[in-house]
Amino acid sequence: MGLDYVLREEVPPASTDTDAPEVKKKYEWWEKSNRLSLMLMKSLVSKSIPGAVGEVSRAKDFLKAIKEQFAKSDKALTSTLMKRLTSKIFDSSNGVRAHITEMRDLTAQLKTLKVDISKPFLVHFIFNSLPAEYGPFKISYNTHKEEWSIIKLLTMCVQEEEMMKQDKPEVAHLATPSKE
Repeated sequence: MGLDYVLREEVPPASTDTDAPEVKKKYEWWEKSNRLSLMLMKSLVSKSIPGAVGEVSRAKDFLKAIKEQFAKSDKALTSTLMKRLTSKIFDSSNGVRAHITEMRDLTAQLKTLKVDISKPFLVHFIFNSLPAEYGPFKISYNTHKEEWSIIKLLTMCVQEEEMMKQDKPEVAHLATPSKE
């Protein structure tokens, strides 16, 4: 008998004194497997989860209750990820590569939560998150008939960022003490 016996087998009918020894043995195995499995699961999960689940006497019921709690957590996580994605604006502190990669990663996380965002939508969404300095670059993209993949967008944006860095004049500020 393994600990998973209780998860594989349905609850056998409670044994009585008149039952055959095999029936009694099967019920005892199930009871022992259930008790040990439940103790093991409760000891391994976070201390806050068993209290939120309530009092359960069967291992299958415990797993079902935990699954329901995490289904609710998935909804909260989906909302959080959606909010992060939709409020993301490029701030140039980490560079355009990090910005696009983070947006792509948020989209991938949402996909695992059954929220599909199409690639063309994401490309346009990323373009809209870029600042005004990328205006000519956006116009150039809009004039082409070709749709870009996320990889192509990433490559082109990094090139554009490098060109903008090169085009900026180097500035040095000179400070002199005042003569008073």
